[in-house]
Amino acid sequence: MAVEQPTRTPVTQSGDQTRIHNIGYRTYDGPRLGRSYATRSLYSQSLRGAYGLGRSVKSKVLPMLLFVVMCVPAAIMVAVAVATKAKDLPVDYTRYAIIMQAVISLYVASQAPQSVSRDLRFKTVPLYFSRPIETADYVRAKFAALASALFLLTAAPLLVLYVGALLAKLDFADQTKGFAQGLVSVALLSLLFAGLGLVIASVTPRRGFGIAAVIAVLTISYGAVSTLQAIADAQSIDGGGSADAITWIGLFSPVTLIDGVQSAFLGASSAFPGGVGPSNGEGVVYVLVTLGLIAASYGLLMRRYRKVGL
Repeated sequence: MAVEQPTRTPVTQSGDQTRIHNIGYRTYDGPRLGRSYATRSLYSQSLRGAYGLGRSVKSKVLPMLLFVVMCVPAAIMVAVAVATKAKDLPVDYTRYAIIMQAVISLYVASQAPQSVSRDLRFKTVPLYFSRPIETADYVRAKFAALASALFLLTAAPLLVLYVGALLAKLDFADQTKGFAQGLVSVALLSLLFAGLGLVIASVTPRRGFGIAAVIAVLTISYGAVSTLQAIADAQSIDGGGSADAITWIGLFSPVTLIDGVQSAFLGASSAFPGGVGPSNGEGVVYVLVTLGLIAASYGLLMRRYRKVGL
């Protein structure tokens, strides 16, 4: 028969067994740089990332290639103007971005998802908000970085045109006025395209989906609006439609919005069918819609990242 053995209770040694190990950590006694420094750092990092700086060589190829593609036609125009001793440039400063809108749309489609989709995919947004930075700081930094990158992309060829015009000894006052008008136009375009691109890209953490969606919104909307304007122009010529319809249809595409604003207030020639852009009164509507879209984009980004940061 088995005999049950009594269980032994472990004997505890008397005295405190706690040990404190010094592994070399020290408290930080330096300056706390705070929210503004963190926001500036995020802006700088996002702006550099928009051109692949600080990233792999593969990430630099597309943005740098698009930058070159934007500037090469301007350089060719300058060379032709200098060689032929032309009295004016082949293209107005305000028209250049409209002509190159496909390249600009491709740049936005490639860089807007890069700016925000990776943070969403790897769930690093809450980590940003665990530091002094807040939702508004994050959104402002990303918005400003992409808008600045777009402004560099669109203003660089205008600078090439301006310098070339001065080398060709064209009228200084006219060229300076045209260059300033072109800068105002591309600044407005940069804000609008950056806001729309970031809103679309922030909907999905998948970069590929974001690229396709941005291209669809910017490119397909322009194609659809241009087609409808051409149909309205043909009907107005035949007497079956109103020429005013061409102007109001232009409100439904980001590219035609910028075209309408600059033709109404910056003295630009319009790309609308017939070359007739909106009047000053209609141009006010264009300005209000453009500013409203920029403000709405910022508001939607704020709402989106408040949810993500929870």
